Amino acid sequence: MSNHHIFSNVRGDLASGLVVFLVALPLCLGIALASGAPLFSGIVSGVVGGVVVGFLSNSSLSVTGPAAGLTAIILTAITDLGGFDIFLVAVILAGLIQIGLGFLRAGSFSNYFPTSVIEGMLAAIGIIIILKQIPHAFGHDVDNEGDFFFIEKSGHSTFDTLLESINFIHGGALIIALLSLTILITWEKVPALKKIKMLPGALVVVVLSIILNELFINSESVLAITTKNHLVNLPSFNEIKEGFSLPNFSALTNQKVWIVALTIAAVASIETLLCIEATDKLDPYKRFTDTNRELKAQGVGNIISGFLGGLPMTSVVVRSSANINSGGRTKLATIFHGVLLILFALAIPFLLNKIPLSALAAVLLMVGYKLAKPAVFIHLWKNGFSQFIPFIITVLAVVGIDLLKGVAIGLGVSILFILYQNLKIAYSFKKESLHDGDVITIKLAQEVSFLNKAAIKSTLADLPDSSIVIIDATNTKYIDFDVVEMLKDFRNVTAVDKEIKLTLKGFKEQYNIENTEFKHVQIKEHKN
Repeated sequence: MSNHHIFSNVRGDLASGLVVFLVALPLCLGIALASGAPLFSGIVSGVVGGVVVGFLSNSSLSVTGPAAGLTAIILTAITDLGGFDIFLVAVILAGLIQIGLGFLRAGSFSNYFPTSVIEGMLAAIGIIIILKQIPHAFGHDVDNEGDFFFIEKSGHSTFDTLLESINFIHGGALIIALLSLTILITWEKVPALKKIKMLPGALVVVVLSIILNELFINSESVLAITTKNHLVNLPSFNEIKEGFSLPNFSALTNQKVWIVALTIAAVASIETLLCIEATDKLDPYKRFTDTNRELKAQGVGNIISGFLGGLPMTSVVVRSSANINSGGRTKLATIFHGVLLILFALAIPFLLNKIPLSALAAVLLMVGYKLAKPAVFIHLWKNGFSQFIPFIITVLAVVGIDLLKGVAIGLGVSILFILYQNLKIAYSFKKESLHDGDVITIKLAQEVSFLNKAAIKSTLADLPDSSIVIIDATNTKYIDFDVVEMLKDFRNVTAVDKEIKLTLKGFKEQYNIENTEFKHVQIKEHKN
């Protein structure tokens, strides 16, 4: 199944698009709410992200939409610029900048994200989803669905809200959440159910939760969920009309608009590249996405979203992993989720407004668990400290601060480990005792940088007098100038003083150090 035509998995993709739609709907609304923007702007962004970016991108699985990572930027920008209509101009400009970045081939930047940091980011997002959704499962909905920050708008931390939610348990919401989780786990475990491609577990959960809550309401039970903040809350047609605004292009000359545009372009592009890298990692078919084309697609998406009064967008891990878990295999799933968003939001909002948030919390809890399951931690632990430490620090930093700062910290730690590894593996050292004295072979690594100078220097200083030394650079692609100079000094001074019989071999012409062979002794190859 290497060549995936857009219609090669229609049933699976339509079912998956439906699940992604159910996950994306409260997130689109929640992120708009958290950003201080009109609610419908979140839906516009989700639709454009699904249909336009889904069509233009060559990622088969990534889902684009409004992103939690941009909420803080949007919130301050709308206030600073003096209105949402002016902010929309910045969104359009950000899109143009992203297209420019795509043509400048800035997408290759994603090749520099180490696996341990990407894995850490995915596990952290899983943990954040779990921490954020448990209160919703309990029926404690003070924190809106778009808030992915550890310190919430209220000033409380995620843990405060978690502990608080124990005192505000809503019986009906909790029953629906537990029943939903049971159905979802059963759906995963029973092969016969898993094969029903057109009936994903998430859809069964949502339909049953609506029916169950309607029964609670009709029987006037205390378990009935009636208040708006416990249910999906789509704006009415009149609210959409009132909140709808178009970009105010007279703001093009405003310097602040350009600064906001650059900020959005930079943050959205980095988040997108991180998400694409992560999605490719989760892809069961291990396909690779053209990241430069992705930046151009995101840019077009942001331009259209800005023109239509929508929020800026990025590729989003939560939706993308929900897509993969639900059996989506081609971009049809992403496009279909965008189509559903606009159809349902405009045609039948009253039906969607009956969905309890606790049922959607159960769907998201499963997504979170799959991203952060214990097996991931065990796998990285087994890979050794140089993988595990950057991974675990990324997890803690992303959960405790936010996505971009957390990834930056993880990258920093990862670089320190790379430098440390580099210091250790500048060369291999092989000593063989032969009758004519010690034969010591020093094989230089592929790359020998100035960071390795101290280690090589101390090794050369410790070589015994009258030994036979071979310094082999056959496999070396690059040797730092300082290291070459040091080797010349060793050859001309130290080796002569210590009567070391020195052979230099494999050094390329550009290093200006001639290969010399010491011929007085027959060196035999000894196999260990």
